[in-house]
Amino acid sequence: MKIRVGFGYDVHKLGEGYELWIGGIKVDHTQGSIGHSDGDVLIHAICDALLGAANMRDIGFHFPDTDPSLKGIDSKVLLKKTVELIKENGYEIGNIDSTVALEKPKLKDLIPVMQETLAKVMGIDINDVAVKATTTEKLGFVGEQKGIAAYATVLIQKTVS
Repeated sequence: MKIRVGFGYDVHKLGEGYELWIGGIKVDHTQGSIGHSDGDVLIHAICDALLGAANMRDIGFHFPDTDPSLKGIDSKVLLKKTVELIKENGYEIGNIDSTVALEKPKLKDLIPVMQETLAKVMGIDINDVAVKATTTEKLGFVGEQKGIAAYATVLIQKTVS
């Protein structure tokens, strides 16, 4: 069996008047992600990791921010389409390990719901989706609460030769 790994990274600026979507769920906060879609930084990092592992370019290639039909789109739709793309190329997801970097709000109580949501969208077992949260100890744009970042590593397996 052929296995491949991929890495994804995404950032979004935070601003007042926007909703904060992380891991497919709406998070109550005074600031939200600014983006062409709903700005779900975690889903975007996972999409990039999956596409990279399958050697299929990146999220911007498949879902460009110049496409008006994608304006405000729910990132769960992008994730579902990404999983379909890698399946069409003969891959299935082994597991996902991800980290969200955000100073506030604290995400620890929301992580199980994020894992459940992501697993459902991707059609995989919840135990194959790890979500962690961290701060940057008040350093950089994340620490200054100007932005949010997410990292994802994935393992995919070739299902068809």
